[in-house]
Amino acid sequence: MTKYIRYRIGSRTAYGILENDTITELDGDLLAHKPTSVRHKLEGVKLLYPCTPGKVLAVGRNFKTHFADRPHPKRPELFYKPISCLQNPGDPIISPPDATDLHHEAELVFVFGKRLRHASKEEALAGIFGLTCGNDVSERLWQHGPQKDVQWWRAKGCDTFGPLGPAIVSGLNPDNLQLTCRINGEVVQNQSTADFIFDSATMISFASQYLTIEPGDIMFTGTPGDTRAMQPGDTVEVEIEGIGILSNPIIREA
Repeated sequence: MTKYIRYRIGSRTAYGILENDTITELDGDLLAHKPTSVRHKLEGVKLLYPCTPGKVLAVGRNFKTHFADRPHPKRPELFYKPISCLQNPGDPIISPPDATDLHHEAELVFVFGKRLRHASKEEALAGIFGLTCGNDVSERLWQHGPQKDVQWWRAKGCDTFGPLGPAIVSGLNPDNLQLTCRINGEVVQNQSTADFIFDSATMISFASQYLTIEPGDIMFTGTPGDTRAMQPGDTVEVEIEGIGILSNPIIREA
């Protein structure tokens, strides 16, 4: 397994490989690089969301525990989140002034390393560069309420509604990882990705039949169980086995 991070040190932004608390700086970007002799301590840098995707895909309704006794979807249900929703580890999720039912959605996120079009399931899995943690922040009243929008552009797409990180990890099995969400230290979601309705290969292959997945693109993969509202002053953590902890405070937009 290799852990890749993106970080800022001084006025520079760079990619690196993280081993324990030491960063080896990379010459190049996430998908085309070589190690340098430059080293940093993790505490001396600012972690950024770990990649800069061309597009953000997301799969909804993809955990059996999220459906209980309701019928499962017949195919992966996809939507887009805007790139502008991405947020760094440690930085705040900003609740708009009129948001009243803001929920966490802890999710595994694919980071793609290959171009995929009409991909088979085998090609789809081979197209994953690595995995990271994501939080598909969702305003439920804007998503499902009486005055819901035609699309989820606002419910799931506001600035900071897509925290990502802290690292991208290669070499993990995406279909068997424990995923946990905590609010102020209390566990509010806890499930394995073995509970996916559609496994990783099926999600990716299906999407690639209709759009081209480019290197660097990312895909959120759905959230387990029930979610609950977050309040300004809360801290939400998404932890995925083998990847790490993505932590963000909640604040109210002034």
